[in-house]
Amino acid sequence: MNTGFWWEREAPLWSLPLLPLAAAYRAGAALHRAAVRPVHAKVPVISVGNLTVGGAGKTPVSLFIAQRLMARGRRPALLSRGYGRKLRTPLQVSPDSTVQDVGDEPLLLARRGLTVFVGPSRAVLAGLAVERGADVLVLDDGLQHYALARDLDVVVADASNPFGNGHGLPLGPLREPLSALARVRRGLLWLSRCDLPRDPRVLRLPSWPAVESDYATAVDLRGKRVFLFAGIARPAAFEATVRGLGAEIAGSRWFGDHHLYTKYELQTLRREAGDAQLWTTEKDLVRIEQRDGISAVTVEVRILRGAAALDAALGAVL
Repeated sequence: MNTGFWWEREAPLWSLPLLPLAAAYRAGAALHRAAVRPVHAKVPVISVGNLTVGGAGKTPVSLFIAQRLMARGRRPALLSRGYGRKLRTPLQVSPDSTVQDVGDEPLLLARRGLTVFVGPSRAVLAGLAVERGADVLVLDDGLQHYALARDLDVVVADASNPFGNGHGLPLGPLREPLSALARVRRGLLWLSRCDLPRDPRVLRLPSWPAVESDYATAVDLRGKRVFLFAGIARPAAFEATVRGLGAEIAGSRWFGDHHLYTKYELQTLRREAGDAQLWTTEKDLVRIEQRDGISAVTVEVRILRGAAALDAALGAVL
């Protein structure tokens, strides 16, 4: 299903038959949450998550927070279920791991120097990480994970489009309604993409301490003719980033989120690009083995406002 309509301000009429499915998904999520009894880890737990399916920038925020913790002299470990991995056993991610074994985002974070564990139970991962020396845990994509109690919820929202069409899955991108944030005991709001025009619906988010950020990159694409491809939740945001870097976009092709590229697909992309350069995201690049002629736009979180609020929130849980 093409999910581009999720990010429009209104759901199209043809999608309204999905309303009963959205209600069923919401009811199922509520029942699951009610049945879970959270386990308390032996060290502080910081969750990084959001209300929507992808696109808000959780992974760069998780990386930034872990690096901030390391700068304080702490030994953070990031816990992830490793979306799309084939193995079910819990393990520590190595920079030499394969994307099939650990998932793309955990592999990307491990190659950025983080200690990362993947597995189906983050309560089990918490014990494993503590055994191996971690003194603080970061849950990647943890807002809807209830089995491990947390000391801080960092809720990431795209300031330019925080809720898409405002509906729940599969009619819209919301995993939970906005009211779900009422259960958060200690929250920090992280607004990403604050360099873009702000959606007025941001005012509906909780009045927690807030961080505002955008992305910085050392990539210079001025005067370059590029062909874009990616398998991410919101390719339009990636295209806007590349356009903002001054590139001439000759064409693009988008795949499903976390897509594993075949040799044939890469050959087709090279043929479609012609004399244009192939560019993708850093997360996509870890899923590609034949990388000749393919470059990635590497981005870093840049805090615009709220650094003191972040440090105060981290200090309170440490």
